[in-house]
Order: sequence, then C-alpha cells, then structure tokens
Amino acid sequence: MFMAQSHTAHPASLWGLVLAAGDGRRLQSYIRQTRGTDLPKQFVTFIDDLSLLEQTYRRAEQLIRREHILTIVGKHHLEHSEVKRQLADRDVDTIIVQPQNKETGPGVLLPLLHLYKRDPHAIVALFPSDHFIFPEKRFMEHVALAAQAVAHDSAQIVMLAMEPNAPEVEYGYILPRSAEGQIPLWGTYQTESFTEKPNRQLAQELVTNGGLWNTMIMVFKVGTVLQMMRRLCPTTYYQFIKIFAAIGTTMETQAVEALYQKLDPVNFSRDFLEKVSRDIPAAIAVLPVLGVYWSDWGSPERLEKTLEYLGKGRSVESNSKSTLRRDPATPPSRSTWPLELR
Repeated sequence: MFMAQSHTAHPASLWGLVLAAGDGRRLQSYIRQTRGTDLPKQFVTFIDDLSLLEQTYRRAEQLIRREHILTIVGKHHLEHSEVKRQLADRDVDTIIVQPQNKETGPGVLLPLLHLYKRDPHAIVALFPSDHFIFPEKRFMEHVALAAQAVAHDSAQIVMLAMEPNAPEVEYGYILPRSAEGQIPLWGTYQTESFTEKPNRQLAQELVTNGGLWNTMIMVFKVGTVLQMMRRLCPTTYYQFIKIFAAIGTTMETQAVEALYQKLDPVNFSRDFLEKVSRDIPAAIAVLPVLGVYWSDWGSPERLEKTLEYLGKGRSVESNSKSTLRRDPATPPSRSTWPLELR
C-alpha cells in the first residue's frame, strides 16, 4: 500500500511530529515534590515560562509551519487542565490522541498514518518533547540540514546525534562509520553500530572512538518509514492498516480505541530502528550535531545538572514551586555552560 516515492522537497513538504504521549514515570515523584503537581514532565515548566512541550514547539516553528506540526498525546493527559491550556491554541486537527500508552511504536505509527493521508510525500522531523536543547537556532540548523539530506535521498533515515561531554551510561550511542577521507555529503555518515545504555568502561571507549549520543531526533520520508514498518514489523503494521480508512472520519475514535484494546506494546527504537540497522544498514545515516547542549530529562540528576549549567541549580529539599523559573529578560550566563558552547 505504502511506497517510498521520489519527490522534490519544498518547504510545504516538511512536517514535524512531536511525541508527547509518555508518562515520565521516573520524574513523577520529583515533580510532585518540587512542583506540587502530577503532570507528566513534558507539560511542566522548569525554565522560563514555557513547558518542555512549549519549548519543543518554539524550536520546531523556527523551521516548520505551525499547521504542519502534529502532536500525539495520551487520552488521560487531557484530564489535566494545564495540558488543555498548552494545547488550546494548536489547530485541533494537529492533535492526535491515543487511548492508551502502548510504547513508542504505536505512538509514532498512529500520527504517521495521519500524516501520510494528508501528504504522502511529506518529510517529517520527529521531536521527543522532553529534551532540553541550547542554543535552539543552531540545533534547528542541523534539522534543516537533515531534511535536505532526506530530500536528496528519500530512502534513508537521518538520526541527529550529539557530541558527548561525558561517558553517560543511561544514553544510547551511535558510532559513525569512517568516511575514509571523503567529505560526507550533507555532513551525514553511515552508522557502524548502535549501543544502548553501555557500562561505564564501554561508554568511555565509545566516547574515545567518536561515539555520539543517540537523541532519537530524526528526519525521514513518511512513506519510507511506513514501507520499512511493513517489512520489519508486519504484525503491528497490518493492525494499523485496518484503521487507515477511518482516519479523519467520524469512525476514527472508535476504530483507534478498538485497535489499542488488542495492541501489544512496541518500542520504536528496540523493535524497529534496531531491526533497520541490522537488516537495512545503509538506510540509517547519522548527522553529528555540533556545538549544541542537549539533555534528555529522564532523571532528576540530569535535570538538576542542566539547571546548574544555567546557574539555577537547587536541591530538591529547598525547591518551592517557583524556584526553577528565572526572569525571561535575563539570559543564562554563558560562563556556566561547557567550554565548547561559550
């Protein structure tokens, strides 16, 4: 049904997909203690007056038209008035609600079907909504470069990966393949290997050998990824294809809820991307993101480390509901950032 197509890219063909359907369980107790709320982390304001989700929108809209940014959230998230407030000014047809959290595979596949139905030639940039990134403009310049690479070769997935500043054991790593003296087109490299959450010794070896942190931020042609899903994850793919005709109709909600009742969880990284890297290795390229600070706020320690860089670090015990904000007119001091970003 879905076939990757050759099509000249233009600004109208670029879409964004914001993943905001997670529950952020590892930060729940921290957020409850420091913020007095049970909101998932992507909807919480830690810095300035914007939540992580709102910061993600701000970044994406530097490159992508607002009406071309789709967001997937969980049905239970809409029970929070703050979540409704943050989504209130988005076009209603850009908000996709999944009835249950069945891991990241369905959380990506469902909005991709929506997108394919609207624009089968779309190039899509996928953004998790729980990342801190600075400076944003430089990061989005890399996203634009990745989109150009995909427009040039629509058969590939371009993954954006960060220069590590420490042998972090909780991140995944991508080891780029040597270009063997050639200047890589668009700055992208083929991947040598993926390593998920290595021990400290292996993490140090990966950093020494040029390994990069896997951000799970990626750019690809929507038809290409659906075609790969059909080949590598046929059970999940064909379950979703049954509801394709219902998308955008009055039957959509009923069809999606019925599907999710019987759907097994699927992890997009482990159950799909790792299969792509093994079975179609040439299909994944990596773009090193240079001069950008990035942190996946999956733990209180990572969050507080970032706040320390901003000069706003506070212990959990001394936090009040407002201690993690700063005056928006006062930029973070560059002297608090790692040397490579000053």
